[in-house]
Amino acid sequence: MQEERQKHPWFYPAAKGMLILLTVLLMAVSAVRADAASGVAAPSTSGVRYLVPVGRTVGIKLFARGVMVVGLSDVTTETGSCSPAKDCGLKTGDIITHINQTRVDTIEEVQEVLQESEGNLEIQATRGRKELTLSTTALPCSADGSYKLGAWIRDSMAGIGTVTFYDPETSTFAALGHGINDVDTGLLMPLQSGSIMPSRVSGVVAGEKGCPGELHGSFDLTRDIGTLSANTDWGIFGKAEAGCFDGEPMEVASAGELKTGAATILANVSGDEVEEYEVEILRIYPSGGKERQSLMLRVTDERLLECTGGIVQGMSGSPILQNGKLVGAVTHVLVNDPTRGYGILAEDMLGAIG
Repeated sequence: MQEERQKHPWFYPAAKGMLILLTVLLMAVSAVRADAASGVAAPSTSGVRYLVPVGRTVGIKLFARGVMVVGLSDVTTETGSCSPAKDCGLKTGDIITHINQTRVDTIEEVQEVLQESEGNLEIQATRGRKELTLSTTALPCSADGSYKLGAWIRDSMAGIGTVTFYDPETSTFAALGHGINDVDTGLLMPLQSGSIMPSRVSGVVAGEKGCPGELHGSFDLTRDIGTLSANTDWGIFGKAEAGCFDGEPMEVASAGELKTGAATILANVSGDEVEEYEVEILRIYPSGGKERQSLMLRVTDERLLECTGGIVQGMSGSPILQNGKLVGAVTHVLVNDPTRGYGILAEDMLGAIG
């Protein structure tokens, strides 16, 4: 069905940065996964949880644990072209963690080790849960003489997303409602470190059928207001500075309390102001449904429709409220109908870090 075409409403202003052929081929912006939720509070054992719904955009920067291979390419030498990366068995989606026993987490580290190697390489990488050790020989490029592997890699990512909720008792927060995936491979990237920064929305490109819109904004890369501890399929999580997300705590709704019908979302589509907008919950999906979707909603508020056309990139993580409770977060927009999108339960987001 056409309505199943969808896009994460998470905006990557830095993800269109420059790709450089390795010395390997690499990118100055990238992403992260999280394999642990250290520092993130678990759900209340009493079954009732109170959290502050936020709805504010923040700048997000993430640094990968290792570097992800996002493509393979030939290296042009004096004697012809070939790809050492491809020949040794590297594949798109592999995470390179060590070269010649040296830990590599950044583009610069890979470049340095590659040039020092004088061509001989032992690469340690992960492919899913599998550990790999591969041997190959980097080749001197005919253009500049530098050693190249013939792989496109990525080490970090920056963009804008929306904070869903904040726990004032533990200073923990959750955002996006989905993980941050590599823009080329679609894979969740392993988290080394990351942070959030205050942001302002400076403009909106309204969504249209077949063309998702997006929020345009800016954030200060020099000022962190929180740190990331996890990047999961259910959202990103971390700790924020005290006072960043003040507000009245609201009870978290259980899955059984969710109903079709009227609801609202909190969204930040201008400056740093958060406003409440009317939506309608159209469908509720069974637990464990397609791509962790819990519900489908439609924007009905004329103010938001006039401003954004519906759901746009950057609104991912906007809290969904119903009957005085925090229900969940917006996660996707339908490409062919920007007035509609999907959401995830706040309960499930909490469960991901429990």
